[in-house]
Amino acid sequence: MAAARAALVGDGPKLLIVFSSITHDADALLDGVRQVAGDVPVIGCSTHGEIGSDGPWDGTVVAAAIGGTGFAVSTATAAAITGRQRAAGAEVARSVAQLPDLPHRALLLFTDGLVRDQELIVRGCYGSVGASVPLVGGAAAGNQGAYVLGGGRAMADAVVGAAIASDAPLSVSVRHGWHKVGEPMIVTGSRDGRVYTLDDRPAMDTFLDRLGAPAAAYTDADAFIEFAMTRPLGVQRRGGVEARNMSTVIDMAGRSISGGCAIDYGSLVWALVGDADSILEATDSACSDALSGLGDHDLVGMLTFSCAALRPILGDDGTRKEVDHYAKWADGAPFAGFYTFGEIARVRGIDGFHNQTLAMLAFG
Repeated sequence: MAAARAALVGDGPKLLIVFSSITHDADALLDGVRQVAGDVPVIGCSTHGEIGSDGPWDGTVVAAAIGGTGFAVSTATAAAITGRQRAAGAEVARSVAQLPDLPHRALLLFTDGLVRDQELIVRGCYGSVGASVPLVGGAAAGNQGAYVLGGGRAMADAVVGAAIASDAPLSVSVRHGWHKVGEPMIVTGSRDGRVYTLDDRPAMDTFLDRLGAPAAAYTDADAFIEFAMTRPLGVQRRGGVEARNMSTVIDMAGRSISGGCAIDYGSLVWALVGDADSILEATDSACSDALSGLGDHDLVGMLTFSCAALRPILGDDGTRKEVDHYAKWADGAPFAGFYTFGEIARVRGIDGFHNQTLAMLAFG
């Protein structure tokens, strides 16, 4: 309740966004927020860490409000989305049609991060709204469960969206701090979200060979997870190389690799490497891109979505530095966000689901 009160300080609130540690009881949290928010629509999700102007935090609740003149918001939810991810994305995206005719639009999305094939949700949204409406958001986090908030409920296996229209620019940016290693590889066998072969060899072995992995990573699941956590697979897309986390779904016997998102047959991929410094450089680039998209308008606030898998690489000190970088670029403007199980940012093409990446929405 305190976070909601702190966020709802201005006139004419149109939307309250809540990021909550998975340690909080979702229903009790929502009841408390509703007592403060009244008729203001509430969306949000569970987190793997919360981001705010004096954060980062763990085990807390962060809230942000959008409102005032020149803003309009329409929210929607889709439940029981497993097996119909594309249709669910299209359902939520229809909220854009409810917006008034203001010059700038964006669709903010929160998904259950434990649902597979997240990119199908994004493609469903794109199929509904087309290329003119950027998509941004993140996948709710929680190792034993995750939830999204929307429509007055806390829900698993769901997606919630808020279509936002504004008189001033809404700028979406996305960056990662990973660099390609060696020559590209071709996905020569994939099915049901798994990559079975790269260059006609077992995918796990080809991936590890390219990176010069230690012997234990080939035979021990924990060693593979530790190694792969800091070395995603890069997939060539129209807008550049997207990072895919390969450390979450382990198949030592079958030698396949997967991070829960489909990588299509025939895709061009690279092994990627990076470190805390390259991640913080990407943070600066994402902030710069977001502010550049506002043109002559001043920043009035921003939402930040950073991957939970980056935190072990950054460490406690680097995670604090990441938030310090946000604060430097915000220059006194408020910001809020969370550490995700996947980031959403689509500014071109039909794809827009990312891993180990930073996505941002800046408000002019």
